[in-house]
Formats: sequence, C-alpha cells, structure tokens
Amino acid sequence: MLSMADNFLSPDSAPADALWVERVGAREYVGHNDRGATVRFAGAGVEGAFTPGELLKLSAAACTGLVTDRALARRVGDDYAAQVHVSGVKNDEENRYSTIDEKLVVDLSGLDEEARERLVTLLHKTIEGQCTVGRTIEAGANVSADIVDPA
Repeated sequence: MLSMADNFLSPDSAPADALWVERVGAREYVGHNDRGATVRFAGAGVEGAFTPGELLKLSAAACTGLVTDRALARRVGDDYAAQVHVSGVKNDEENRYSTIDEKLVVDLSGLDEEARERLVTLLHKTIEGQCTVGRTIEAGANVSADIVDPA
C-alpha cells in the first residue's frame, strides 16, 4: 500500500519531466517542475500570482517567442529585443477562451522590404507548424483527472 508521502512529489524525488501543483493556501497553488522551477497560481486579483488562464495565454506567447528565436537571431542579430503581447477573449457562457491573440513585437527596420516580407512569412509558418502550445489549443486536447485518496 502507498503511504501519503508516496503520493506527493518534491524536486528531489520527482521523476524526469514531472509537473505538479500543490495547495499552499485557500485558492492558492504553487506549480513545480523536476528542475526546481516554481510558479504561483491563485484566483483573479491575488497579488503576485497568475491565474491558470493567464498562464495558458503566456504559454502560447512564450511558445511563439521560443520557436521564432533562431530565425530572428539569424536575420536581425543575436541581441535582438522582442516581446510577445497576448490577450484572450473569454466566453463566460462556455467558461473558456474563444480567442487568444498574440502580437510579436520586434524591430525589423534593418531589413529591406523583400527580406522583411520573407521573414514575416517564415515566422508565421514557424509559429503555425512548431508551436506545440498553439497547435494544441487550436486542435483541442483531451484532459482527464483521476481522484486519488492517499489513505
């Protein structure tokens, strides 16, 4: 039989690629990975914490930034500055986001018009083909939850 401790993870005992959240207060959780990184989740309006919906949108934006990084560095230089602004429209009736909109903000003024157009086309194709988060959101994913009683 498993003990209570067997059901809880820590960065020291987590298997590779493990992710988990643990409750730290009323409607407050901390997310962990096996590499020791943490992020704080809470309900809307709690200072110093993200809502799960905010992190969903940030994950999409971060994915866009990461998959376009090499192409941008090759064409505009390794030290380029970029931001990915992200917003979402929530459908309260269905309790989900109906759209997530991103804007990749990067200075392309050093490129001529033809090179800029080619790069923008490449970036769109890269985002559409390589961003796992965006592709998952667009296609949908099955989510299941098991309830485990550690007793």
